[in-house]
Order: sequence, then C-alpha cells, then structure tokens
Amino acid sequence: MTLIKSISGIRGTIGGKTGDNLTPVDAVKFASAYGTWLKKHSGKDKVTVVIGRDARISGPMIHNLVMNTLVGLGINVVDLGLSTTPTVEVAVPLEKADGGIILTASHNPKQWNALKLLNEKGEFLSGADGAEILKIAEAEAFDFSDVDNLGEVTQNDAYMDIHIDEVLNLPLVNTEAVKAAGFKVVVDGVNSSGGIIIPKLLEQMGVEVVKLYCEPNGHFPHNPEPLKEHLGDICKLVTDEKANFGIVVDPDVDRLAFISDDGEMFGEEYTLVACADYVLSKTPGNTVSNMSSSRALRDITEKHGGSYEASAVGEVNVVELMKKNNAIIGGEGNGGIIYPELHYGRDALVGVALFLTYLAQNNIQSVAALRASYPQYYMSKNKIELTPQINVDAILEGMAGKYIDEKVSTVDGVKIDFADEWVHLRKSNTEPIIRIYTEAPTQAKADALAERIINEIKEIAGI
Repeated sequence: MTLIKSISGIRGTIGGKTGDNLTPVDAVKFASAYGTWLKKHSGKDKVTVVIGRDARISGPMIHNLVMNTLVGLGINVVDLGLSTTPTVEVAVPLEKADGGIILTASHNPKQWNALKLLNEKGEFLSGADGAEILKIAEAEAFDFSDVDNLGEVTQNDAYMDIHIDEVLNLPLVNTEAVKAAGFKVVVDGVNSSGGIIIPKLLEQMGVEVVKLYCEPNGHFPHNPEPLKEHLGDICKLVTDEKANFGIVVDPDVDRLAFISDDGEMFGEEYTLVACADYVLSKTPGNTVSNMSSSRALRDITEKHGGSYEASAVGEVNVVELMKKNNAIIGGEGNGGIIYPELHYGRDALVGVALFLTYLAQNNIQSVAALRASYPQYYMSKNKIELTPQINVDAILEGMAGKYIDEKVSTVDGVKIDFADEWVHLRKSNTEPIIRIYTEAPTQAKADALAERIINEIKEIAGI
C-alpha cells in the first residue's frame, strides 16, 4: 500500500516497508518535518503543539513516536491522550498553541493510521503549507535540539469535557428544551473515542442513551465508514428500543450520521441539511458544501433567503470558501458539520447538539417525518480501485470530453450536471481509488447513472 501524502494529511497502513506504509520511521520523519516547519513558521523560540488520538490499536505507538519526536525538536507538547479531531481543533486556540496533530485515519479500517496537521487556529493546513512540509520531509532537513533544550510534555485529559462545555454554551443550543423533550437515543461509537464523548454530551443534555459499540478499544465492530451497508446493528436496535433516533460517528468523531425512528438511514447527506435548516431559521445567511454533496443544501439555503456555493472536495477547501462567502454553516455531505460560531472544523458534537435542539424546539416527534419533509434526492457512492496501469487524468479528460455538451466542471476532478441529476468523478485524497458519486430524484436513477458511468470509465481505461 502506498503511503498517501495530501492536504488531508499523511496516511498509510501500519507495518511493511519504510516509504510504502506508515512505519515508525515514516511517523518520525513526518513529525520531524511538521515540527521543523512549525518552528520556522511561528518565528518563536519555543513552540507548543497539542496532540490527541483516536482509539485505533496503533494509536499509542504512533502517539509516543510523534510526541517524543517533537520533544526532540525542542517543542513543548500538550498531550490530550484519547481524544477526537474536533476536540484537538478546539484545544489548539484555547491552549494558545502554535499547532496541533491528530493521530487518526478517520473512517479508514483499523490497519490505517495518519497524522492530521493543524495550524495555530486549530484548522487544517493549506495546500501550500502542506507542500512545504513534504519538501522538508523529502530532504530530511531536520535540526534536533541539544539535551538542555528538549521540549516538555504536559498531560491534559480534560479537553473532551471542555469541548462539550463549549458546544453546550453555543447560543443556538438549548439544553433545557432538549431535557424537557425526553429523548431516547442509540449511539454507535464504533469502539473509538466517540463512544465516550457522544454519550457524555447526550447525558448532559438530559437524553437517555443506549450504547452500542462504545468501548474505546480500537477493535472496530464493522467498517468504520458510517454508510448504510455497515450499520445494520444500530438500525435494528433503534426500532427494538423504540428510540427517537440513532447516532453514528466515525472513529475520530468528525462525521455524523443519524438513523431515523423507523430504523432507516436519515442519510448522511441530510445531516448537514437538517442542521443548516435549523441554523438558517434563526440566523439567515450563506452556506457552503463540497461538489460531491447533495443539492438539498442549496434548496434549503435558498428557502431561507441565503446563497449557496460548492467548493472542491476537502475540508480545507470548504473552510476557505466559507470564509470568503461569510457562510454561517457549511460542511461536507459525508456528515461533516462546520459551524464557525465554535470553530472551522467538522464536528459531530456540534451537529448532535444543533439537531437535538431543532427537534425539541419544533416539537418534532418523528425524525423519519422530518427527513421526508426535505427535498428528495438520492445518492449512489461508488469507487474503482486504482492500479499503477490506470491513467486517472486520461480517464477524467475522456469523460469530460464525452459530455462536453453538458454543464461540466473540472475544478475538482470532473463534475457533470445534467438537468435533474449529476455525477462527480475524482481521485481520492485518502485512498488509491476513483470516487464516483451520483445524485438523482430516485435511488434507482442514481444507481443507474452510476452503473452507466462506471462502465464508460472501464471502457476508457480498458479494464
């Protein structure tokens, strides 16, 4: 497996050969590059980095390697231990730190891990900064500190509670209304840190919690990407428990999916739609999501008098466009909510709190009925595994040419907009695959469009 280096971080599978996988040598190398860049970028004599990790099995090993590499560079470390991606993002500015590292491969299976790198705002690095770090790593241009100038480690395990407090203090989160509603919710924490922090948040909001896979031991009980085909257990448990709805997060708790009271998927695309509907009803404004996200957010935004725009895929790109457009909420169709009132990062806790408040304040008894009230779009998400023989650029160029008479965007891969459906083709930043997303007014049409496009890609690629 190739070690993947992108704006989404440095990601790979554990074990194997140096340079091909995320080995201990690679972890030290890229931590060294980040620390070296951060010292130069900050211009300070002494810099501080916040570090946290998800619960995956390789976490403690990678954590110790990265943390002690920074210490060797003379960098002070605030160690949050077991944490979440949004928790680290919140902690960086609160600690007045110069950067942060989250050790997580997000939705990838347990054999993966990664270093996600943050700036002093607790936001992901720009593409230019990431490219500079990769150059430092390639050149191995590191200068470690002498024994009298090593960094120091400070342990702080309070930040998951601090993060919860920050969410509950948001003006649009109404804990008392939620408590009065008497909700019952099932939580699938995929045996990672979400199994700790999501139930804690819910209990503080007066919600009865039914836990499923909430032991943070890193043994993921199913594929950790929160897609329908992986979530049969919680779908059944929601109906068995007669719960109001279910909550699913990925291992680092930046993606959020709901299960409706009828045991069906609310739809990860509609997590952002519902939260935006609530926020826009209270504070009208603009929204942003990426090019692979549902048209439903555009429809809801325009209903509330705002404007919607789509960015290239990638949290960095979404945040950049949100700032440019003064968007009051945004995110990605994978269940990622970005609410700048707290911070510019995908945050499942913010999504949960806003959604609960929306239900409580509007006396919504059925989550399934809420979902049915939104514009009906259906997506099909597919992928083609890449081999060295596949020329991705040629494939994308060929598909753009084939549909030249349609509305085609090449800002990020190729997106083809038809009258009532669309397809987005792009090379993944995090896996060696081409992603094929389609959306249409019915699931059958979305699936049929996907099948047609996949066959056309295979024809161009000769596979």
